[in-house]
Amino acid sequence: MNNIRAASVQFHHTANDKAANLDKIRSFVAEAAAQQVELIVFPEMCITGYWHVRKLSKADLLALAEPVPEGNSTRELLALAAKYQMTIGAGLIEIGEDDALYNSYVVAMPDGLTACHRKLHAFEHEAIRPGNRFTVFDLPQGVRAGVLTCYDNNLIENARITALMGAEVLLAPHQTGGCHSRSPRAMGAIDTQLWLRRKESPEAMEAIKAEFRGLKGRGWLMRWLPARAHDNGMFLIFSNGVGVDDDEVRTGNAMILDPYGEILVESTKADDDMVIADLDGSALPTSSGRRWLQARRPELYEPLTIPTGNERDTRSVRFDG
Repeated sequence: MNNIRAASVQFHHTANDKAANLDKIRSFVAEAAAQQVELIVFPEMCITGYWHVRKLSKADLLALAEPVPEGNSTRELLALAAKYQMTIGAGLIEIGEDDALYNSYVVAMPDGLTACHRKLHAFEHEAIRPGNRFTVFDLPQGVRAGVLTCYDNNLIENARITALMGAEVLLAPHQTGGCHSRSPRAMGAIDTQLWLRRKESPEAMEAIKAEFRGLKGRGWLMRWLPARAHDNGMFLIFSNGVGVDDDEVRTGNAMILDPYGEILVESTKADDDMVIADLDGSALPTSSGRRWLQARRPELYEPLTIPTGNERDTRSVRFDG
């Protein structure tokens, strides 16, 4: 793996306003270019907006969706990638060649190529289909990258397969933290007023930051996110929304982790932010995860492919009792 300078962005998107969200992307890309960034990762569905879509009609979803790579948003990302010689990843709603809708993540590269990951465990709307393939590809900067979107990262099998397909860097765009959850130990709702009033006083700002650092945000992430990097010997770029997203509050926490699962850089802001780190490819071969992959015994793993009978679609797992 070549060395690469990478950036992770957290930003507060505007629902249904692709023009405003693309303006933010342009601004961050220009700022990143001034710091010689070669790979920048934006959040899941940050172009279209995220949590509000569950309330939209299918007709409204169709109006918001775009084809990839022919759509205007992908063309804009490609233009920025070419202008700044940077690989750019951002999320949107895709309308596929089969007229199906997908929660998709587009990676636009400076050589004019694109990769598109359709979220494997989509649950945002009954009309949004889950993807059915893993997404691993080569960047022109000499890095092999994979994408797993939000819930995709929760299942350890997905990260392992992505690593086995050769991914050296995992792009992990999210809209998470502050989520309503049936589990008493997995995140939890954050009062939207804490976000809206955060600039009224230092105490108000500290109150929302405490929620972001706590078990509804960073504390929850630290239970599992570093393991995805460590156990598979991959750099991991975690990008997330921040701020009020319909009736929930995203917690930001943008960060970049190395193949040992250690945090190279992270955001502590309750606001739009970007963090940058240099990914040193020489760290990969000696990482624990890379060495452990060599000790695998595939002949023992057939049970992983056999249904247990307890499997359900992601929407029912996410929303039903």
